[in-house]
Amino acid sequence: MARQIARGVESVEGLHARVRTVPPVSAEPEAVSPAIPDEGAPYATLNDLKECVGLALGSPTRFGNMAAPVKYFIDSTSALWLSGDLINKPATVFTSTSSLHGGQETTCLSMMLPLIHHGMLIVGVPYSETELLSTSSGGTPYGTSHLAGPDSDQPLTDEEIKLCQAQGKRLAETALALLQQGLIKH
Repeated sequence: MARQIARGVESVEGLHARVRTVPPVSAEPEAVSPAIPDEGAPYATLNDLKECVGLALGSPTRFGNMAAPVKYFIDSTSALWLSGDLINKPATVFTSTSSLHGGQETTCLSMMLPLIHHGMLIVGVPYSETELLSTSSGGTPYGTSHLAGPDSDQPLTDEEIKLCQAQGKRLAETALALLQQGLIKH
């Protein structure tokens, strides 16, 4: 999903997507994750957030809420809240679940709350994206979603791909408009 949203972002001239992940949370008090993951995207930093002109935040659904590692990372952003570095930046959210009614919309809402506290502007997916009206898998106006299946092995559907790309493009277009108006800095 993140790669598809990034494609949507990069369909807007002049903007570049930076895909990141967050380290796992360990129950072991002395456990330390490597500074760079063995595979996949690099770990997100506070500087990534400070430098961005827009944010797409995603998480698997955990009982209708964002996953603990995402929450842990977001909880570390107090310095950005104090400095106001995220104010007026557009943000959008996305999620993936194992079951169709696994809490996609509440997960999206749970991710929006801290972003709103940061003063970010939430960008959803409007119903002008007609795949919202026809999808039988994932997709919500709160943010795109994916039905991964009970073994988390289901590929994105054509509708989910289109919605992810449209969401990324809308985020980028919003960021570009805010940049041009001088409401955020690049």
